[in-house]
Amino acid sequence: MRRSCWPRVKVRIPDTPAVGGGCDGGPAGAPSPGREVEAIAPLIISASRSTDIPAFYGDWFRDRLRKGYAKWVNPWNGAPIYVSFQNARVFVFWSKNPAPFLQCLEEMTRLNAQYFLLFTLNDYEGEGLEPHLPPLEERIRTFIALSRMAGRGRVVWRWDPLLLTGSLGVAGLLDRIRHVGDAISPFTDRMIFSFIDIARYPRVARNLRKHGFGDIREFLPAEELELAAGLQELNRSWGLAISACGEERDFSGFGIEAGGCISRDLMLQEFGQDIVLRQFLEGPDPGCNTVRGTAPPLPPHLKDPGQRPSCGCVVSKDIGQYSTCPHLCAYCYANSTPGSVEKRYATYRILADTGIFYDSISE
Repeated sequence: MRRSCWPRVKVRIPDTPAVGGGCDGGPAGAPSPGREVEAIAPLIISASRSTDIPAFYGDWFRDRLRKGYAKWVNPWNGAPIYVSFQNARVFVFWSKNPAPFLQCLEEMTRLNAQYFLLFTLNDYEGEGLEPHLPPLEERIRTFIALSRMAGRGRVVWRWDPLLLTGSLGVAGLLDRIRHVGDAISPFTDRMIFSFIDIARYPRVARNLRKHGFGDIREFLPAEELELAAGLQELNRSWGLAISACGEERDFSGFGIEAGGCISRDLMLQEFGQDIVLRQFLEGPDPGCNTVRGTAPPLPPHLKDPGQRPSCGCVVSKDIGQYSTCPHLCAYCYANSTPGSVEKRYATYRILADTGIFYDSISE
């Protein structure tokens, strides 16, 4: 479903940001009369591919959830798009450190708000590629705690990206994956991976060289097969559904399917009792999307046109913003420069600490 096919609704926005409340709709400052604007009202909200909302912007999300809408700013032309939560059936959270967000997720569970979380759990501690994350063992404990709270089917393990260096080969990487998988496989049903794509993102290549990570490299075809075979062997004891995200190569011979992070199968399995969502995921093509090249078995009309042709994600609307993630991972394509990110986040925190939140993460 293209954006033009999403229902349109009216939302009232204040003239100035008001002091916000919490996930439970707690006290808030008196809003100004404001004005009405047109908003899209998608069924699936992504929060977010562009930044780590659970780690850094949970208070902003709680404020948006209470107000019922958010503003997304197009990174290419600066045009704002208002996104209403009126029709939202599922919220999809992406995070490398959702620990600060657990309280809000508990509240969403009590409110029967449907969600699942894509937890990227890598181990590049020795390389220093993810400098602002908690220690690996702490993140593993967070994964387990989240699974016990939300249910193992609603917490997905992502290893993204898979990468190699001058000193880290396939065997060493598989050993790290084994350590994490042995710890968390009883607490999830799915693993998703993707290979680093440096050539596709010139900014990533420049940043890696600039920060002394010039030996990071992509996989050779034979190394991809070695990695897939290794995962197949590890999965004999894990029993996970393993899929490759956005990869054109066929790994089905290793028990690895083409898939997507915003998974149709997961939503049908976990939220299949939701009649509206099920009709959306199983219904006929409404004729609004003619994008082809989708990863099977996703019906073409559910393909997200904003993602690569080989991506198997169901169409959703992201509410994050680029250049706002203070994790500052060395391989990140969504940040411009560390300085700009740090400046934006410092401004955000000053306002958030006084209870002031804008409609979008970064104004």
